[in-house]
Order: sequence, then C-alpha cells, then structure tokens
Amino acid sequence: MRPKMVLFGDSITEESFNNSGWGACLTHQFARVLDIQLRGYSGYNTRWALKVLKKVFPREEKEAPVAITVFFGANDAALPDRTSAYQHVPLDEYKHNLHSIVSFFKERWPSTLVILITPPPIDEAGRLENPFVEDTFGLPERTNKAAGAYAKACVSVAEEYKIPVINLWNRMQKFPNWEKLMLRDGLHLTCAGNKLVFDDLIMTLRKEGLSLDTLPLDLPALSEIDPNDPLKSFEM
Repeated sequence: MRPKMVLFGDSITEESFNNSGWGACLTHQFARVLDIQLRGYSGYNTRWALKVLKKVFPREEKEAPVAITVFFGANDAALPDRTSAYQHVPLDEYKHNLHSIVSFFKERWPSTLVILITPPPIDEAGRLENPFVEDTFGLPERTNKAAGAYAKACVSVAEEYKIPVINLWNRMQKFPNWEKLMLRDGLHLTCAGNKLVFDDLIMTLRKEGLSLDTLPLDLPALSEIDPNDPLKSFEM
C-alpha cells in the first residue's frame, strides 16, 4: 500500500534513527506516505557493502523503492597506515565500488531514484579526543584532506550516472565552527549535522518530484472522512 525509501550506508546511516537523526526526521516527515527502511552498517566500507549487497537486497525483494540513499566513504577514507587501516579502501577502488553499487540498483530497479551522499568532513582534533582505539602515535586515523578526496570521487560518480549527490564534505565546511557544530566526535553527526543532511535530502527529493505534495496518503485523511457517515470513506 505504501511505497518505501531505503537508507543504505555505514554508521552515519545506522545512527540516523537516533533522537533528532536524519532518518528519524525523514520518517516523521513522510508519515502516512513513505516507509523509510534503515540499512545502515556501522564501520562498513564500500568493499564490504559490495560483498553483502545481494544479501541486504535479495532477488526475492521485487518491490522497487522510490528512492535509495547510498552513504559510504567515511571508512574507506581511513588512512592505510594508522589504527583503522583495516577499513581503508584505496581511492580508485572506492570509486569503482560506488559504480558497482549504483549499477546494481539501476539494473534491479530502473525507476528507483539513487542519491549519493559524500563522506562528511573530518575534525581531526575531535578524532584525537574520541579515538576508536588508543593511538600511541597521537595521530588521527582519518584526515579532512583524505575525506575530501573521497567526497570528490563520490561526486564524480554521481555526475557520470547523472544522479543527485549531496556533497556533505563541502556543505558542512561552509558553516562557522563546523567542527563542533556539525560533528560530535570529529566524524559522526550532531543534531545540527543531522538537520543539514535531512534538509538537503528533502530539497533533493523535492527537485526529483518526491514530496508531501506529490506522494498520496495510503488511506483517507481524517479531514476527508464524513462525520455523518464515516465508513463511506473507506468504500471509495
């Protein structure tokens, strides 16, 4: 009865249903018109995402989502000589993997809107204050420069496929004090960071014809029910 939208990504997607998260806000925004499905996998990079793609989206799942967000890159961009080296994916492979993921969705569901989201910028001081594991060298496992290179690659894939992209790396850094305003630990989103993702997604969806103005309610709204004969509305 109700179309769906899928959020596919790493921890920034997995956490999106937290309080004030961008996924939770999408669910609230599109209540009664879209089911928002969460497929977020903390710590995953595009290499791992590609490996599990057919398990996460099995062939038996026939119904095409109206839209899918693909939000990977923050882990791919982990530096290969520091504490999160096992998550690192070389830049060329990252770009190839994104191509493969987008192709998978385009071949499976040609009508589905695929939206890429770049990795966010990195607050290196914030990463040093909130390391995943202790680093005896005192160096962040991610840098903003590296994240920027992966964001640029993500944008280029979107341009090649002519699909929408939200350049989060670029957008966030336009705000004063973005390091602490947008990121709670140098990588993951604050309430303001979540709101930015939500706002940009709503704007992107609207440009593609998906909004509360264009998506119908799945059952009659209360305002449409005749108070003198309520059941009549459900027979239409």
